[in-house]
Amino acid sequence: MKKIALLLILFCTGHLIYAQTEIEKGLNAINEQAIKGQMEFLASDWTEGRAVGTKGAYIAADYIAAMFKTYGIQPFGDESYTQPSRAQRMEGVRPEKYRTYFQNFSLIEYEPGEEQVLSVVSSKPGSESSMNFAYKTDFYVRTGTVGQQAQAPLVFAGYGFADKESGYDDTKKLDVQGKIVVILRGYPGHNDTASVGYEKFKPEGRYAAYYLERDKSERLKEAGALAIIQVSPGSKPMMSWAQNDIYTNNGGFNEDDKKPNPYYNNRMSLPEKELDTNVATFSVSDRVANQILEGTGVDLIAFEEKVANHLEPASQVLSGKSLAFKTTVNSKIVNARNVLGYIEGENKDEFIVVGGHYDHLGKWDGVIYNGADDNASGTVGVMTIAKAFMATGKKPEKSVVFAAWTGEEKGLFGSRYFVRNAKEENLNVVLNLNYDMIARNPKNDTLENQVHMVYTKANKNIAETTTKNIENFDINLDLSLRPSENPRGGSDHAPFAKEGIPIFYFMAAMHPDYHQPSDELSKINWEKMESIIKLGFLNTWKFANSDEWKMTSVDPETKEK
Repeated sequence: MKKIALLLILFCTGHLIYAQTEIEKGLNAINEQAIKGQMEFLASDWTEGRAVGTKGAYIAADYIAAMFKTYGIQPFGDESYTQPSRAQRMEGVRPEKYRTYFQNFSLIEYEPGEEQVLSVVSSKPGSESSMNFAYKTDFYVRTGTVGQQAQAPLVFAGYGFADKESGYDDTKKLDVQGKIVVILRGYPGHNDTASVGYEKFKPEGRYAAYYLERDKSERLKEAGALAIIQVSPGSKPMMSWAQNDIYTNNGGFNEDDKKPNPYYNNRMSLPEKELDTNVATFSVSDRVANQILEGTGVDLIAFEEKVANHLEPASQVLSGKSLAFKTTVNSKIVNARNVLGYIEGENKDEFIVVGGHYDHLGKWDGVIYNGADDNASGTVGVMTIAKAFMATGKKPEKSVVFAAWTGEEKGLFGSRYFVRNAKEENLNVVLNLNYDMIARNPKNDTLENQVHMVYTKANKNIAETTTKNIENFDINLDLSLRPSENPRGGSDHAPFAKEGIPIFYFMAAMHPDYHQPSDELSKINWEKMESIIKLGFLNTWKFANSDEWKMTSVDPETKEK
């Protein structure tokens, strides 16, 4: 009996040592030399900034696929067929289906065309007059992917703002279906820091202003608005439309009297199966705004002052006012591709996705935006975790997809396409790790080890596992945990979170070199980057081999409601 007990103890001890050795093998595969070797090519001038759809991006994608293949990661992209030569066909060789590392898709790149029309129409009993305004003199338009032409009544919807918690809603008592909606930029109290509205509604975060306006536009679109007129009292929008800019880049990274080619001028869209017109949004001068509001009784200054503290919407139909517009669009198709590899788990039908975007801003006017931190660092993180998983020598319980996304800088298009397809194909994605900018220091990071992790709040074990891994494996990171009930933001975890898939997302720092040519390899904190990759591996390995992290703090009955 004693011998049996001893054998059991030895067996259990050996099993634990073996399990630890698997993790140690994975950690040993993550080292500074391996990270530098990948970064030095991915963020080099050869890849020319990796802008979506460019030659540099395709070179980068080929390199990532080659590294996946080197590590033994299986392809998880589109299916393709071999192409036998004529001689082989004559010998009876037929095309064979195989899977590639590339997930290909098309984007529409578009910009406003030369002809844009905006006319304010005023109607009185027995008469109608029209004021026709000039493009880039009195208005600018953010078009959809196709041109539009329409005339419709005008309504004033305050800020177009809504807040569920307080019950404030500018459009609650206003029908905007088929109307052209006039709104102010911002939110109640946004320009009065002492106001009730400012205290209640002030958004937080780096992209707060952008998301605020985007959400307002999406809400009006869903409510059936035909177009949006955006007004910013006192902002002098004409200044940005001027054609006589002198020394436009004086003091910039590359001083010149020529205006740099702006990356975001040419917008992109991921085409859906149904036409998505993207509501045309017009930014207008004060004199257009005044012509629209003349005779309606709406005073924008008085409205802003009153609503800031009273929080009472003053939306209304602008009687006798309509607007005619015509937009034209110049567009073209740009092909792009994600890079996808995977390790098949014991459970073939349950997937964790480890991802980061490999695209950056590209090359503009001869200047290369290498994007070492943004996001060669995150991409190398994904590749190195793939290497570490293979180094363990063990097949994980869950399947793990390793993804290098493209098109993030233009609108999260690569991850959005993957999530959309996964949903259509009933791919059971249970978790997403996102790496974006994991290799720099914020200004106050004196110990050079700060990092933050955003994660789905309901899955609290994600945070617990992370902190335990830092402690148990002596990882030199000062971690800031940022739980979110609905994680969002301008990175590739957002499409997963939108579909209810739990996420955890690492970012090290926002810095002055963000989206500048100065985001170079020489500024990388290699030790921090290595630590973040090790932590990501430890987390993902744990999650791929257990179900504890799935436990949530959300009551099932509450969740259903």
